[in-house]
Amino acid sequence: MADIKKILDEIKELTVVELNDLVKSLEEEFGVSAAAMAVAAPAAGGAAAAEEEKSEFNVELAEVGANKIAVIKVVREITGLGLSEAKALVDGAPKVVKENVAKDAAEEMVAKFKEAGAVAKLK
Repeated sequence: MADIKKILDEIKELTVVELNDLVKSLEEEFGVSAAAMAVAAPAAGGAAAAEEEKSEFNVELAEVGANKIAVIKVVREITGLGLSEAKALVDGAPKVVKENVAKDAAEEMVAKFKEAGAVAKLK
């Protein structure tokens, strides 16, 4: 074990160029690739990629803007809420307006909010 520690200490003292040359030499000598090992290691990276490919989104009303009445109308159209419920939702912004919506429909909702002068986000 002492030999491994000694080798690691020597590797720590290498410059980046020297370390790169060492990796290339090890790849050639043993017929392996450092990239293949790196692919297996980051399990969290796979989770991030899966999150990017999700198909359902939440539409959040982030900011109401100057035309509050138009935003209330859009909320009523999207959710089917009554006037007082839609007004309460708009007054409580930032708030999720619709949950688990397909990407295309969610983007249309965000566009409607933008037309009304509000700021909406996909989450």
